Amino acid sequence: MDNRNLTLLTDLYQLTMMNGYLKHDKKDEIAVFDVFFRQNDMITYSLACGLEQVVNYILNLNFGKEEISYLDSLGIFSEGFLNYLKNFKFTGDVYAVPEGTVVFPGEPILTVKAPILQAQLVETAILNIMNFQTLIATKSAKICYAAKEDIVMEFGLRRAQAPDAGIYGARAAVIGGCNCTSNVLAGKMFDIPVSGTHAHSWVMNFKDEYTAFMEYAKTYPDNTLLLVDTYDTLGQGVPNAIKVFDWLKENGYKPRGIRLDSGDLAYLSKKARQMLDEAGHKDTIICASGDLDEYSINSLKNQGACIDLWGVGTRLITSADMPALGGVYKLAAVIDNDGNVTPKIKLSNNSAKITNPGFKDIYRVYDKKTGKAEADFIYLRGENIDTNKPLVLTHPTERWKKITFENYELRSLQIEVIKQGSLVYDMPSLKDIKEYAKRELESFWDEYKRLDRPHIYKVDLSDGLYELKKSMLEKIRGANVL
Repeated sequence: MDNRNLTLLTDLYQLTMMNGYLKHDKKDEIAVFDVFFRQNDMITYSLACGLEQVVNYILNLNFGKEEISYLDSLGIFSEGFLNYLKNFKFTGDVYAVPEGTVVFPGEPILTVKAPILQAQLVETAILNIMNFQTLIATKSAKICYAAKEDIVMEFGLRRAQAPDAGIYGARAAVIGGCNCTSNVLAGKMFDIPVSGTHAHSWVMNFKDEYTAFMEYAKTYPDNTLLLVDTYDTLGQGVPNAIKVFDWLKENGYKPRGIRLDSGDLAYLSKKARQMLDEAGHKDTIICASGDLDEYSINSLKNQGACIDLWGVGTRLITSADMPALGGVYKLAAVIDNDGNVTPKIKLSNNSAKITNPGFKDIYRVYDKKTGKAEADFIYLRGENIDTNKPLVLTHPTERWKKITFENYELRSLQIEVIKQGSLVYDMPSLKDIKEYAKRELESFWDEYKRLDRPHIYKVDLSDGLYELKKSMLEKIRGANVL
């Protein structure tokens, strides 16, 4: 699927602006754009995801004959612009936090520094890719946090919003903590373990449930996990499964377990566990599925449900309670031929929509004693931070709120990924990204990750960035608005 030419995966106004920039002799102007997402009531933290596909997209940008012919047919682009597109190639720089990094509202998780026409073109596709994949990785992380040490399987393909969402959503879910996927193509593309048993239709296709279970066990004796809720979970399903498990044991095989897909999962799992244990199958597992998410899993855990493995589909792959991340791509600076940076800022009557100007990065503050993340601050590249002195961070708008760190260390979050149009970053394997994401999440206190009213993590502005933003606001608006 990555072999497709996605160059026209953009909004029309990106191309009309490019045409205008070329007409007004701005093609060599360097622009800096930031990708970030805004705060809302649903966001506590996010897990950055999608960088690998973004890189593949950027490095393969090209306007072939078909693309140029189509644009010509629209009748709105100059001949000079269409000729310019024939040799189009991304020659800029891209900085980003690695996939699996825990990030927060307002932080530049990806920065593009490139000639303005190039930087403008890539906006839509970058947001399309990162908004969705970050959303799913984050939802997965929360679901897996609720499941604690249990295995979580991603089952979302049939409910995903079309093939790409199912495929890249499965990858994102694994980064967030899922152990495997039902999606065979995603398994092949990304080397993800695949998992699955049988559907209700298998049971319904045979003359009775016991026969269906037995035939399945004969087909897969080393991995027999039976779906027991087609007719009557406790009255027929579990007893029939026990009979089949007895047969498997008698023939030298180890039964895997049962799956519950409907009903009162807490009650059914406890009763099923009791029945299985009393029949001598204490080492079998109970899998649950059926519109699960972090809240239902947490509730089932609190009720003492005897569930070992979770299959999560619809509410994960669609991020049902927050179906859009709301990430944006905003101009932060322009750079002239002498390297002089002119910061840019977007104003709004809504203070949450006022952007942070300049060419920036993020520092994460860690407590040296605990190793835990304590706060982030966004700073201007080139700004000097003296780590030999206590670090004082101030709230980005409520300046009377301060916190001081003494025994700390700093980590810069962004890395250079593309330099002058060439890849300069060794893209990690999915397995390595998953492990990195796990370490990232473990570096945060549980108070920031809890489902019910989590503590708000501190994200501040450096003194230099705050003063720059304040001075620009005062110059434009003529008043102190921070």
